[in-house]
Amino acid sequence: MNETKSTCPYCGTGCGLIIEHDGQRIFNVRGDPDHPANHGRLCTKGATLHLTVAPETAGLRTTLPQLRTGKNTARQTMAWPAALDHAAQRFAEVIRDHGADAVAFYISGQLLTEDYYVFNKLARGLVGTNNIDSNSRLCMSSAVMGYKLTLGADSVPCAYEDIDAADCLLIAGANTAYAHPIVFRRIEDARAARAGLKLIVVDPRRTDTAAAADLHLALQPGSDIALYQAMLHVLLQEKLVDRDYIHQHTEGFVALEAAAREMSPAVAAGICGLKASDIVTAARWFGAADSASLSLWCQGLNQSATGSHNSAALIQLHLATGKIGRPGCGPFSLTGQPNAMGGREAGAMATLLPGHRDLADADDRAEVARLWDIDALPDKPGLSAVELFDALGRGEIKALWIAGTNPAQSLPDSQRVQQALAACEFVVVQDIYQDTETTPYADLLLPAAGWGEKEGTVTNSERCISRVRAALPPPGQALPDWRIAADFALALGRYLGREEQAQRLFPYTCAEEVFNEHRETTRGRDLDIGGLSYGLLEQRGPQQWPFPVGATSGQVRLYGDGRFPTPNGRARFIVPVVEGVAEAPDARHPYQLNTGRLRDQWHGMSRTGNVPRLFSHAPEPQLDMHPDDMARHGLKNQDLVRVANPRGSFVAKARASEAMAPGQVFMPMHWGGRFMAGAGVNGVTLPRFDPLSRQPELKHCAVTLEKLQNLWPLVALRRAPAGKGATTLALRQALTPWINRCTHATLTLTGREEPVLVFQGWAESPWSAEQLADFDQALGLHDHSLYFADDRRGVSKRALMQDDRLIGVRLAGETLAAEWLEDLMAAGKPVAGLRRWLLAPLTQPPAGQVGRGRVVCNCLDVSEGEILTDRAEGLDLPALQAKRKCGTSCGSCLPEIRRLLATPLH
Repeated sequence: MNETKSTCPYCGTGCGLIIEHDGQRIFNVRGDPDHPANHGRLCTKGATLHLTVAPETAGLRTTLPQLRTGKNTARQTMAWPAALDHAAQRFAEVIRDHGADAVAFYISGQLLTEDYYVFNKLARGLVGTNNIDSNSRLCMSSAVMGYKLTLGADSVPCAYEDIDAADCLLIAGANTAYAHPIVFRRIEDARAARAGLKLIVVDPRRTDTAAAADLHLALQPGSDIALYQAMLHVLLQEKLVDRDYIHQHTEGFVALEAAAREMSPAVAAGICGLKASDIVTAARWFGAADSASLSLWCQGLNQSATGSHNSAALIQLHLATGKIGRPGCGPFSLTGQPNAMGGREAGAMATLLPGHRDLADADDRAEVARLWDIDALPDKPGLSAVELFDALGRGEIKALWIAGTNPAQSLPDSQRVQQALAACEFVVVQDIYQDTETTPYADLLLPAAGWGEKEGTVTNSERCISRVRAALPPPGQALPDWRIAADFALALGRYLGREEQAQRLFPYTCAEEVFNEHRETTRGRDLDIGGLSYGLLEQRGPQQWPFPVGATSGQVRLYGDGRFPTPNGRARFIVPVVEGVAEAPDARHPYQLNTGRLRDQWHGMSRTGNVPRLFSHAPEPQLDMHPDDMARHGLKNQDLVRVANPRGSFVAKARASEAMAPGQVFMPMHWGGRFMAGAGVNGVTLPRFDPLSRQPELKHCAVTLEKLQNLWPLVALRRAPAGKGATTLALRQALTPWINRCTHATLTLTGREEPVLVFQGWAESPWSAEQLADFDQALGLHDHSLYFADDRRGVSKRALMQDDRLIGVRLAGETLAAEWLEDLMAAGKPVAGLRRWLLAPLTQPPAGQVGRGRVVCNCLDVSEGEILTDRAEGLDLPALQAKRKCGTSCGSCLPEIRRLLATPLH
């Protein structure tokens, strides 16, 4: 068994991990105790990474280039040289006929820094267009702009160790317990060690993070700026601002002070839907003299049409109190993707250039041109994510290269995005997987190396650069992303008549050569990494930037000297604009839809959606609603509800949740067309974006609700043989067409060691015998199965067994037994005495057994039912953990376990 140190490819926490493998297969992962981001801890997603590359997923990988010659023809495999030659010819034709700005590149925060750098050089240095943007635009660009507006540069001034030193933690617009679980473990440790540490959480929902807070400010969506202005009002009134710091190190405070004095807690309370006294308490805790205050924020602030000013308003609380640049203090944005920070460093976004340079600055453009030894960089502004796909829909972009991202699912108003992709003349998709929502639109599909198969670097939320190391060779002919981009550049150079230039720009033979060139673009800049190298990272481990030549270690926190990267060295105050949400509810669309994350899924689920156990905590799409709103619509738990607005609609099961405020509903952002009928949640989200950061308002939109009634259900469960990845893929592909033959349907997974596909569908009329025969054929249940039918009631059922285990079930018209049959199949238990009950209309298994229900602890497979049973018997958390071990592995489930134990017994 070999061990290879690398990093986790999920959130921006940047956890280090150790890959256990034999050079051909990865068997396990565990946290790296030497990595400063996690000290050996991993969350549920990170701890199951080895299952994303298990044999069961092999059939999902892209392993050979595939090309189709017409929009309605199937793709055929081909060799790399021919594939890149074809792509180069098509791109060159577009560039010659329509200009360089008729092509574009849309890349990903999951790429390594080296990948980012080569794509950026390809677009700007060879093609001559600034039409290159990253899906990081969707998560962090408003934080970038907030930092630049106030501090002068996109430089996060804090570190994780500041959590340990803080006296007050303010978490805004982030469910850290779900989205950054290892950061939340650190917060829990800090609170246990420091009894006086105050935790304030600002979030419209009472999430697990909010439930753990000393003060939860459940503000109305879009009212963030009013809250922070009111907190500044209190700080001014109670003389908790640091006038000396403001005078010596900042500018522009007079105008901000005047605006803040108009936003009293009473006024803000009316805007935010909060108690004025709670706003006062939050301000006092944050501004307490001689205390250390740290703020953490994420998409709740950023994904807004005023996201840049949201971030700036929060940052300014630190500047006004001087709580920045010292231990336990500062504004700390948590990046959503593993290398969103690295992409910003490499300048691979429409508005940025390498080394935190500004595209709009002529001197910055000239400097990069000198570094790259080209005449000039293009000066026309590039198209950001939403603008890019709008231009695609208008036919202005005629060739598009997509790498490592799934815009058909992740962008707002996704049906319009899909229409644009379908109309584009030539689409290249470079991805690990061949079954995302975007790959059907690929004229050319290219196989990329994935996690555990690549070399390079990433930068996490605290500016810490880590080495990413390959444990295995990529499958088939998959290649590292930087290599694909460089090889395409060489081919494109030949077709553009710039072969010599392309060879000079892209001479790389390994990822380290790319890193070394990237390093040169940072010298003398705020992110100077001139002293870093692969060798140093190997010897000393991850390092924070800046790390200039001669440094012995990275800089933990910034601006301790009160000097900022602005022309006069002073931080800047701005007067933020109080606007609210971009799309407010009205009489026709009276509800506010809020989107967010699940604990155990990641983005569009192209990776986590292949791991059955990661569905155990949230098995299907559900819409959380306040109980009063449920009652108003005559809804019970599990009833189907249609969520709609002029952009589109989706259907989900309703679930009553006290975490919701009346008039608001919540849907996780992960669910797309691969797992449910229609376009999913982003079929209704809003494409309006912040004018400064160009980040869209994915968090909030206005919707109407409709209860769906009198539908005919269909449930199917099918186990694929262990280790048969191709069989799992074949089953999924066979069932996928049925998703959109239903009024609503979902296709998910369950199980632990062996995957079980779970299909749920609803139709407006009874399922015909012919339909069910076709469905059974697709499911492989047509032979040797138990069968029951009641044509009068429209009920039909089948069950298939093998070696005394249930391996397939189909229930139509009546599905009462679906839940316990799913538990039985997921556990792989022998059917034994249950055989006679398999097709019976029972909501519970016979002999008094109770279904396990939703899994809370994925690591140890402990369910909600088991926890509640133990609680009823008087077990507290230590006793529960002694009995079941839940929460003793990754700890991601601990907030929920504590909440369950604290719920009053009925």
